Amino acid sequence: MEFAVSRAGTTLVTLHGGSDTTACDEATTMLAETLESPAADGAITDWDITDADIYEHPTAPFDPYTIALEFAVTVTVEAESADEAAEIGAAAIDDALDAAGVESVSYTSSPAASAA
Repeated sequence: MEFAVSRAGTTLVTLHGGSDTTACDEATTMLAETLESPAADGAITDWDITDADIYEHPTAPFDPYTIALEFAVTVTVEAESADEAAEIGAAAIDDALDAAGVESVSYTSSPAASAA
């Protein structure tokens, strides 16, 4: 049976930006571009960036911003049950994010499986 497995999380992006707003916008764009690659390859079937906030402000001129980005990703997996799908999907999400180069991932939800 085919299941859609979703999981929400956060990641940190460090970059130089002109202001709080431009730093958040740039970090969101960077993560979106990063997630487009596994989506195009079929590793991720859906994704969404739900929020971007300043995690750490620069302490001096020319120091970088660290932005916390909240996201959700979905993969499609074959499994016998929702529990098995959640386990397989969690591993697939980990692998897809790792292959895309998304670092500092903290999950804010358990994997949720629903029949596709």
